[in-house]
Amino acid sequence: MDFGKYQRKLSRKVRRYKSLKGTAPSLEDLYRMCLDHIAPITAPVALISQIQRSGGSLLSQLFDGHPEIHAHPHELKIGYPKKYHWPKIDLNKRPERWFNILFENSVIRHFREGYQKERNADITFPFIFIPALQKRIFLHTLDTIDGLKLRDVFNAYMTSYFYAWLNNHNIEGPKKYVTAFTPRLSMSKENMGSFFEIYPDGRLISIIRDPKNWYPSALRHNQKIKKDKYADIHSAMNQWQECTLSTLENKERYGSRVCVIRFEDLVSKTEAVMRHLAKFLDLGFDPILLTPTFNKTPIGANTSFQLEKSTIMDSTLDRHKTLTQDELEIIVTITQKTYNRVAEKAIAF
Repeated sequence: MDFGKYQRKLSRKVRRYKSLKGTAPSLEDLYRMCLDHIAPITAPVALISQIQRSGGSLLSQLFDGHPEIHAHPHELKIGYPKKYHWPKIDLNKRPERWFNILFENSVIRHFREGYQKERNADITFPFIFIPALQKRIFLHTLDTIDGLKLRDVFNAYMTSYFYAWLNNHNIEGPKKYVTAFTPRLSMSKENMGSFFEIYPDGRLISIIRDPKNWYPSALRHNQKIKKDKYADIHSAMNQWQECTLSTLENKERYGSRVCVIRFEDLVSKTEAVMRHLAKFLDLGFDPILLTPTFNKTPIGANTSFQLEKSTIMDSTLDRHKTLTQDELEIIVTITQKTYNRVAEKAIAF
């Protein structure tokens, strides 16, 4: 039964009950009925993280809709004080404080405006989410746990998030992982230490994009949002270097819990990559893994360039053609050695 049917069933129960009592149903009744039908989410997180503009959104939306996954539909922004800082939870503080740290403000905008792949996208997807219900679920879930541990706080948050998302089409059924994408989170040793401390059964997937194709995408995207973060090519390549070296360190430190894939393989050999990742996460292969979706509905690419089609775009492999010869030489000089090293760690397809 999907969550829409579940909600309609609850609404009928509320109306039936209230009709017997002679009073009208209220939002409070809906809250109470939802709380009575929640199955706590305790699955570990499979985190997708690397430098931005490397395919994290694409991979996140390829996982969307798989029956054994709770797929976070946007960037995961539980980080505090910024999204790329893994949140520190003090178990001596009150649960309300934990919720305030973890709460993702983006759900408010997406609820009001709908979800768009980019702000200027033509297609908007409905995202029906009640933050007040999320807080109620979070606190209620924690109240049911004795001997509270740090993992319980994060489990309660994931439970509250996915059940407060009222038009979530994939809430039912047993799940093996929560998949979520946060750029740059994996660049910090402290972040990854905290992540694997909470989720020893968690997984990290990092995507490496050829810097010659990464730079034009990153530069164009930042120009569109009126930022000059990558205006200096030397600075941009140093950032790419830092992130890529952290990927190598994560692979060496956490071994089989980390999977490194190439962006070029994700785009050009999608089925082979997704079959490998399904095995990596112990999932049954499902054809939905081959199409980027939002809440099980196909969604277009998050591209800084003109959109050619609504699925995976092969042209992302040719961004280097927009660079000058001088720019190409700078990129190769700074990054080639590191790119070759990380390519050896990436899965070969």
